[in-house]
Amino acid sequence: MALDTILYVSDGATGSDSISAALKADGYEVVTTDSSTQAVALLFIMRLVAGIVFDHRVGEHTTFDVVRSLRALRPHVPIVFLCRNRIDHPPPCVDACVNTGQPLQELTSEVERLLTPERFAVHSAQR
Repeated sequence: MALDTILYVSDGATGSDSISAALKADGYEVVTTDSSTQAVALLFIMRLVAGIVFDHRVGEHTTFDVVRSLRALRPHVPIVFLCRNRIDHPPPCVDACVNTGQPLQELTSEVERLLTPERFAVHSAQR
């Protein structure tokens, strides 16, 4: 059985190794980058990506520009946005937001929820 591949984009924040390890422990293959430009390039060339985890912790202002670019390239791929600040109403380019103060289980649960066959089928049909 092939592993689902997660593109993990980190802004260089501390703790990114533990997030990558948690995703791997849950059975995902993880491709990691700390460059927004490289994330867009990777998503463009990678054939199969089951989901994207975008880890944004640097800076006070939350920007979704890169996430919008990733969504434009692959509108059917679920995106989980990690950030320091709580986001009550995420933009449509984000499928789930997880606060970095939460346990890693919260992140892996969101990824698992978004990648269930039923959710993925509904999400793919909406594109």
